Amino acid sequence: MANNRRMSGKKGAQVGSGGQRRRGLEGKGPTPPAEARKGHAKQRAAAAKVRRAQGRPQQRKGGGRSTSELVVGRNPVFEALRDGVPATMLYVQQFIDNDERVREALQLAAERGNIHLMEAPRPELDRMTNGLNHQGLVLQVPPYEYAHPEDLPAGAYDKGEDPLIVALDGVTDPRNLGAVVRSVSAFGGHGVVVPERRSAGMSAGAWKSSAGAAARTPVARATNLTRTLEQYKKAGITVVGLAADGEAEVGDLAELSGPVVIVVGSEGKGLSRLVGETCDHRVRIPMPGGAESLNAGVAAGVVLYEASRRRS
Repeated sequence: MANNRRMSGKKGAQVGSGGQRRRGLEGKGPTPPAEARKGHAKQRAAAAKVRRAQGRPQQRKGGGRSTSELVVGRNPVFEALRDGVPATMLYVQQFIDNDERVREALQLAAERGNIHLMEAPRPELDRMTNGLNHQGLVLQVPPYEYAHPEDLPAGAYDKGEDPLIVALDGVTDPRNLGAVVRSVSAFGGHGVVVPERRSAGMSAGAWKSSAGAAARTPVARATNLTRTLEQYKKAGITVVGLAADGEAEVGDLAELSGPVVIVVGSEGKGLSRLVGETCDHRVRIPMPGGAESLNAGVAAGVVLYEASRRRS
């Protein structure tokens, strides 16, 4: 009886681990060096060293997006469509008087093939445009996708070229921005940098002034222009500011043949104090005719031509 009690207290067969514990005790080989371990500080430092040796910063994508925009009125809508301004939607008023300008706008939108047509009652168009005189046509322009400032020199180095970039300081007229974009494209530049605040952005007006060049030339937006220029300098790019009282003339500046950022200020105020102090050189454009200043588009074009001439 006692024996039976002892037997009944014994445990049943144990389930084995299938060799997992034994394998867990086996070594996993030597620990890789810190430079090869992903996320380790030494690995990040080694990667940065390689990027510096390649002569360019790591490319970063994305400089933010603008807000969508509405082009209002028959002539402005027609001209925007004719000049290639990007658009996603064309709103047409119900029972609109179908004159020649309306027919031309509808034809241009249809030829693009990627613009949706939407018929809307007049009160809805009034609400969308805050009561502006839309004349029955409203064109929706999508948000502009800005590049990151580091994308511009990276794109130049990818082509095996020295960066040629224009930065705008206090330029608030979108037509001037469009003209600068057009000049940068014409003379083989690699992009334009604009500040996030107190500056013209890539609006429909800028697109029109660029005459299509905005589709080929990136525009980057900088949170802080002075800090961006300092980062360019650390990357080995010379920062040249245009100023009426510059120490040298544009034609005398040898640095234009290498990696360079040309900084253009507003026509009235010129370069801001901090931006001017950040520049490696401040140069002037000789004007024998006696004009006091040039607008941003013309000034940028003069210097870009000189830089392009030296590089050819």
